[in-house]
Amino acid sequence: MDTITKIESWADRHHPKWIDFLRIVLGLFILYKGVLFISNTDALMDLMKNKDLQFFNLGLAHYVAFAHLVGGFLIALGLLTRFAILFQIPILLVAVFFVNINSGFLSVANNLEFELSLLVLILLIVFLIYGSGKFSLDNYMKEHPRW
Repeated sequence: MDTITKIESWADRHHPKWIDFLRIVLGLFILYKGVLFISNTDALMDLMKNKDLQFFNLGLAHYVAFAHLVGGFLIALGLLTRFAILFQIPILLVAVFFVNINSGFLSVANNLEFELSLLVLILLIVFLIYGSGKFSLDNYMKEHPRW
């Protein structure tokens, strides 16, 4: 636990203000992808083409959509940011290494999905280390404990 406290202390001292804007944009993008998954579940199911695991894939599709909706909202607000990111990282790892590997990493038909997934994964790791920042509900609640 001491290591986590040291990382948080370092991140608070070295946290530029512009990165909070990037966190908000990242959260809104993840929320947008969650809305897209909800509105077009068939496209998500097409990504998981294994017919033997149809029920599992349906549950997984609902997990991805729910995690993106709630996680994106929490990341954008800066509320429980690290917790929300922990639910996003496995989804993005699968998206980067398993979903995009079938269509080719840098193919034209891929529509830059691999690059976008990789960028979101990198940003999630950055915010897992940096935390939510000064312009967040986490920081507001830390400064106003009796609110």
